[in-house]
Amino acid sequence: MNAPTATLESPVPPELAVLDDPQEQQRFTRWRVGRDGQRKGESVLRLSGMYCAACADTIEQALMAVPGVESARVSASAERARIEWDPARTRMAALVQAIRRAGYDAVPDAAAPARALRQAENRQAVWRLFVAWFCMMQVMMMAWPIYVARPGEMAPDHWQLLNWGSWLLSVPVVWWSAAPFLQGAWRSLRTRRIGMDVPVALGVIVTFVASTGATFDPGGIFGREVYFDSLTMFVSFLLAGRYLEMRARHRVAATLEEALARMPQTANRVGADGSLEAVSVHALRPGDLLQVALGESYPADGELVEGSTQADESLLSGESRPVAKRPGDALVGGALNVGVPVRMRVQRVGADTRYEHIVALMQQALTERPALARAADRWARPFLWVVLVLAIGAAAAWSVIDPSRAVWVAVSVLIVTCPCALSLAAPSALVAAAGGLARRGVLLQRLDALEALARVRRLFIDKTGTLTEDSLALRELQPAPTLAVADVQPLRERAAALARWSTHPLSRALVQAVSAACNAGAVVEAGWTQVREQPGQGMSALDAQGVEWRLGRASWVADASVEEGGDALQVAFGRRGQVLLTFGFEERLREDAAAAMAALRAAGIEPALLSGDAPGRVQRVAQRLSLPVAMAGATPEAKLQAVRQAQAVGDVVAMVGDGVNDAPVLAQADVSFAMGEGALVARVHADAILPSQRLQALADARSIAARSMRIVRQNIAWAALYNAACIPLALAGWLPPWAAGLGMAASSLLVVGNSLRLAR
Repeated sequence: MNAPTATLESPVPPELAVLDDPQEQQRFTRWRVGRDGQRKGESVLRLSGMYCAACADTIEQALMAVPGVESARVSASAERARIEWDPARTRMAALVQAIRRAGYDAVPDAAAPARALRQAENRQAVWRLFVAWFCMMQVMMMAWPIYVARPGEMAPDHWQLLNWGSWLLSVPVVWWSAAPFLQGAWRSLRTRRIGMDVPVALGVIVTFVASTGATFDPGGIFGREVYFDSLTMFVSFLLAGRYLEMRARHRVAATLEEALARMPQTANRVGADGSLEAVSVHALRPGDLLQVALGESYPADGELVEGSTQADESLLSGESRPVAKRPGDALVGGALNVGVPVRMRVQRVGADTRYEHIVALMQQALTERPALARAADRWARPFLWVVLVLAIGAAAAWSVIDPSRAVWVAVSVLIVTCPCALSLAAPSALVAAAGGLARRGVLLQRLDALEALARVRRLFIDKTGTLTEDSLALRELQPAPTLAVADVQPLRERAAALARWSTHPLSRALVQAVSAACNAGAVVEAGWTQVREQPGQGMSALDAQGVEWRLGRASWVADASVEEGGDALQVAFGRRGQVLLTFGFEERLREDAAAAMAALRAAGIEPALLSGDAPGRVQRVAQRLSLPVAMAGATPEAKLQAVRQAQAVGDVVAMVGDGVNDAPVLAQADVSFAMGEGALVARVHADAILPSQRLQALADARSIAARSMRIVRQNIAWAALYNAACIPLALAGWLPPWAAGLGMAASSLLVVGNSLRLAR
C-alpha cells in the first residue's frame, strides 16, 4: 500500500510548521515566476541518513510523489536536495514530511540547524560504533577458547555456554549497530531497487540466522559452527568505515557553511531620532540605516555612508588582505568590519545579496550529479545483481563440496563485493575538489566542468574587466609648452575638482590620481558654476570670473580640429579654445595577471586575448603579458565564431570573461569562467565564478582539475583491482567473513582518504 500523499490540507507536526513562514523561507528558498506566470519556489534542504547513491533515488521518488513538486535533485555525496515546488499546491513542511516518511530527515540548508543535524547524526554513529566494537571484543574473548582448544579439551556444556554468550552479545550488534544497513536494504527492496546495503544486510542476516541455528540446535541443518565473531567484526569494520566517510562529508559541509556562520542574526538599525534598535536581519529592508561595530559583519549589501574603514572579505572572495572602504563605497553582506565603527545604507537583502548568490552557486554545484558519478552508479547496480548470483552459486557449489562451509563462503562473497568503493570513486573526489577550489576563490556551478578543465589546451580571455581592473592609471601628464611649471599643480587640482562632477571612468581615474599625489582631501572645490556634461565630449563649467573651462576630448577643449592620440586614453583640460594640460591614462593590469599567464603556459595551456576593445589597446596589453591576440574589436558573434573554429579542430577551449557581450561565448566554450564582479548574465552562463577576481585562481583550478581526474582514475582502478583479487579468494573459500568485512571497509576508506587530498 502506498504512503499517504501530502497536500495543502494535510496536517503537519508543529515543529515543521515554522518552515511555512515566508520570512523563514527566505533563508533557503529562491522565488521566481514560472512560464505559466505563477510564483515558484526553489529550496535547498540538508539531508541525513543517507549511505549510498541509491538513497538519492529513494528521496527523489518520495518528493516527486508530492503534488506540487516540479523537480527534485538529490546528491548523495553532498547530502543535499534541491526542490522546485509550487506554493499554491504544497507546503515546505509537507516536503520535509515526505522525506521523513521515506526514512530520512531534512532541515533547511542554513548553518545552525544543519550543524545540529550533523551533531545528532555524529552522536548516533558514535554510539552504534561503540556498541559494535565493545560487543565484538567480548565475542572475540568468548570465541578465543574455542579457537585454541584441542579436541577433547573443552566440555560440550562449556562450548555451548560460550556460544550462548556470543549469541547474546551479537543481538545488540544486529538489532542496533547494524540497523542502518538493514533499514537501507529494506528501503531499496520496498522501492523495487537494489542498493549497496542489500548484500550487506543479507550477509548479516544469513550469518546471524545460521549461527543462531547452530547455537540452539547443533545437530540441525546449520551444523555446529557459529560465526558470531565474524559477524560482529564485519559490522564493526563497516561502521568504522562509514563513520570516517561521514566525518569527511561533515568536514566538507562545515567548510562550505563557514560563510553562512559569518552572517549576523541581528543588526543595529538607526532610528529617525538617532537611537539604535536591535532587529533581526530578516526584518531589514532596502533604505535602512545601520550601525556596524568594529569586529561585526555587515548584515546586508549596501553603501558606506559614514566613516572610513576596512572590510575583510576573505570568506566571500578569497582575498586575504582587508579592503579599504570610504563613504560611497559598496559593502558586501557577510564581510567583517575590521576598521572603525561605521554606518551603512542597506541596498539589497536576502536572496538579492552577493553573499546569497555565492551560497546559491555552491549549493547548485553540490546538488548536481556529475557524469562520472552517474556512470559509476550505472555500473554499480548491475554489479550488485552479479554479486547476488555469485553468492547463491557459491552456496550451492559448496553445499556439495563441503556443506559446513557453504554459509560462510556465501557470506564472504556478499560482503567482499559490496561496490561502495566504486560508487564513491568519482563523487568523493569531485566534491573534495569543489571544496578545495572554494577556498582558493573558485566557485563551481557544474562539477562536470572539472573533467573538461583537466583537458583544456586553449584559453581565450577577455581584456577589459578581466585582465585589467575597472580603474585606470595615470601614465603621463603633458603641460602646454607655454605653461609655467608653478602653474601645473594648481591646474591639476582644478581639473580634478571639475572631474568630481562626473561618473565617467576617466573622470574617476583623474580624481584618484590627483588625490593620491596630494595629501588626503587636498583637492578642493574650485567654485565651479553652471557645470554641464556634454555626452561624448566632456565637462564644462564657469569659474568665478565667468570664464568657461573644459575637461574632455582635446578637440572639444581646443574648440578646433586637433590630432588626438588614437587609441590612447587621454583627457585634456583648459580654457575653452586652449589646451593647458593633457592627462594620459593606461589600463591597470591586475596584480597577478603576468604570473597567472605564465603559470597557465607552464601547465600546457595557450592563452590568447579575445576582446571587443580597440586593436591598439588590446595590442598594448598583449605585449605587456606576452600574449598572442586572437581577435580585437570583436563583436559577440565574432567571439562565438572564434571559439567554434578552435573547437572544430579538436581543441578543448576555456573562456574567461565578465561582460554581457561575453555571455554567448561563455555558454559555447567547453569550460567558462566569469569574474565575480561581472555582469549577471555572464555569471549565469559560466561554469565557474571567480569572486576573488584573482587570475591566479585559473591556474589553481587547472591544477586541481587535473589532480581530481587522476584521483578518480586511481579510485576506480583500486575498486576494480580489489574486486578482481578478492572475489576469487571468497569463492575459493580462502577469505573468511571477518577478513571480507575488513577488506571492504578498508577499500572504501582508501577511496575517501585518497579523495580528501584534494580538499587540502
